[in-house]
Amino acid sequence: MALELRQQLKLIQKLVMTPQLRQAIKLLQLNRLELSVALQAEIEQNPALEEDLSPLETPEHPQSLSSTVENTWDQPEKDYTERITTSENIAEINWADYANNFDSNFSFAHETPPADAPSQFDFISEKPGLLAYLKWQLAHAELDETEKEIAYFIAGNLNRYGFLETDIDEIMEKNACDRDTAEYVLEVVQDLDPSGIAARDVSESLYLQLERLGQGRSLAAEIVKNHLPLLETKNYKALVRATGRKKSEILSAIDYIVSELTPFPGLPYSEGETNYIVPDVYVLKIDGEYIIRLNDDDLPRLKLSSYYQDLLKSTAPIPKESRNYVADKLKNAEWFIKSIHQRQRTIYKVMESLLRFQHDFFEHGPKYLKPLILRDVAEDIEMHESTISRVTSNKYAHTPQGIYELKYFFSTAIPRQGGEALASESIRTRIKKMIMDEDKNRPLSDHAISMKLAENNIDIARRTVAKYREQLKIAPVKHRRQHN
Repeated sequence: MALELRQQLKLIQKLVMTPQLRQAIKLLQLNRLELSVALQAEIEQNPALEEDLSPLETPEHPQSLSSTVENTWDQPEKDYTERITTSENIAEINWADYANNFDSNFSFAHETPPADAPSQFDFISEKPGLLAYLKWQLAHAELDETEKEIAYFIAGNLNRYGFLETDIDEIMEKNACDRDTAEYVLEVVQDLDPSGIAARDVSESLYLQLERLGQGRSLAAEIVKNHLPLLETKNYKALVRATGRKKSEILSAIDYIVSELTPFPGLPYSEGETNYIVPDVYVLKIDGEYIIRLNDDDLPRLKLSSYYQDLLKSTAPIPKESRNYVADKLKNAEWFIKSIHQRQRTIYKVMESLLRFQHDFFEHGPKYLKPLILRDVAEDIEMHESTISRVTSNKYAHTPQGIYELKYFFSTAIPRQGGEALASESIRTRIKKMIMDEDKNRPLSDHAISMKLAENNIDIARRTVAKYREQLKIAPVKHRRQHN
């Protein structure tokens, strides 16, 4: 068979990801905080897109309380263009210069600051991390240059908990020093704040803290130094036998350890950021009925620039490139507004469907959560599963039962003998309540919990109970037991 080149005309159908479609999909995935940033960025980049500052009329139906959707869900698309009310003759202000210099006309001392006065941004500070805090202290320590280099090496090998992740031999090898010098510098670092820093483990960290408090020879010091595993398992009888002290003394020492010491001294200086949750949608119960309200607080309402629309409609001679530029920006702005409206409508429909499927949850709590998969909601609102997945990812709903991620309402089914299947989250809630109500002196093992669930026709294995317990971050039975 001979190989040859040939031209062939073929007609096929395929999905083309246009820039507008990519933008709509991206907006669909954003949560409340990310959407706010995206709106501001688009307003800055597209001159044909403006914030609508006109007074907002109160919608007739409470279900449509949305400053972005504007009660248009059941109506055809409207022209979002409105006249600009601000004056076009206001001179442009250089806000960068204004914000980065002190006002020379204002001074409590009625004096003009010098030209080289520092910017107020020079005084903006951030919380120092553990390494920066230790280096600041070492800068004032009485160490020579070689010892300071060793101290910096030790400080740089502390993990986020404040524990030393190296040993004396490696300190000696990396810094070419003898053992006495390495141990001396380590003691200097351990004398820094926070107390208990640069320890090799929890036991040494707690002991260093007790020494700092003048309790180096106390019963508490003996417990954390020699009997910490017994303390972790709350084996008070074994502690009484090992120390030869009375149980009341043991309990008093343990109370002192728990109240005055911290097992991880470096954590308060961790540089991890706090991620705040802002609900994307509210589910409110008013007069016995559930009302869905999208969270559009502080989100700018968008409109097309009437100035650019008038410019495009005018008969004045405009260069072709400028006219094409304005037309393109207006088209992008209109598509962006429609994408935002479509996003809000989709979130509303998904939440409405979840409210129908999980009505018992909204009434009675997580224990009544029903099995639900993406396909159920997709078929209910006639959308694709991938769309439902994007809508429910990283978005939160404020409900009468608390704030939950939308993904929370989807759960696999656990078969139940002689009854309706339960959601796995419902099982976890039951396990958590069992452990909260257990006898602390005789806590329930994973097998005992499995047997109790079986009494309610919930047949799950012990290893499944253990998996759910670990997901709930609940310690095993040996760490929950309180010995008499």
